[in-house]
Amino acid sequence: MANAEQGSLDLSDLDPKRRRFLTTSVGVVGAAGVVGLAVPMLKSFAPSARARAAGAPVEVDISKLEPGQMMTVEWRGKPVWLLNRTDEALASLVTVEDEGLLADPESGMPQQPDYAVGSERSIKPNILVLLGVCTHLGCAPTYRPEVAPPDLGPTWFGGFFCPCHGSKFDFSGRVYAGVPAPTNLEVPPYKYLTETQIVIGEDQESA
Repeated sequence: MANAEQGSLDLSDLDPKRRRFLTTSVGVVGAAGVVGLAVPMLKSFAPSARARAAGAPVEVDISKLEPGQMMTVEWRGKPVWLLNRTDEALASLVTVEDEGLLADPESGMPQQPDYAVGSERSIKPNILVLLGVCTHLGCAPTYRPEVAPPDLGPTWFGGFFCPCHGSKFDFSGRVYAGVPAPTNLEVPPYKYLTETQIVIGEDQESA
C-alpha cells in the first residue's frame, strides 16, 4: 500500500506480476529520459551555421560536372564557382592575351594562391575555381560562355560579365582593361582529395 508520509510506493504488498510490471515501466521511463537528454547533446557536436559561415571547408563532388558546365557552392557566405572549361574556353585564354584585352594577364596581383597562377589560374587546367563576386562593388557576375554576342561585342570570347556596372572577365576570371572592376576575380584556397572531390577553404598540399 502507499506510504503517504514518505511520498514513495511500497511494492511489497502487490502480487509478483504487478510488481514486475511496475518495476519494468519505471526502468523504461528512466531510459527514455536518458535518450531524450542524449539527443540534444549529440546535436551540439555538429558544426553550426555560424561555424560554416566563419570559413569551415566545403567538400564538393565534381564527378557530374560536364565540360562547359558550372556549379555554385557557398563558402564563408559567398558563392564559389566551379567551371569545367572546354578546350575552346582554354584556347580563348591565349586569344584575349594576344589581343591585349586584359588589365592583369599575368595575374600579378594576389587574387589567387601560389599554386593557382598562370593564365589558367587553376591547379588542373580544365577545372576553374573562383569566388563569384565582382571586385568592383561585390555584385554577382553572370556566366557568359558564348562568343561575340550582340550585347558584348566582337572582342568577347566568353567568360563572366557583371551586369551591375559592365565589368568583364575572361574564362580565368581575369579582368578586362577599361572596366570598373580593378582586379581579377579571386581564387579561393582549395585542394583535391581525389580526381573528383575538391575541398574549398583548404590549401593544396605541397608536392
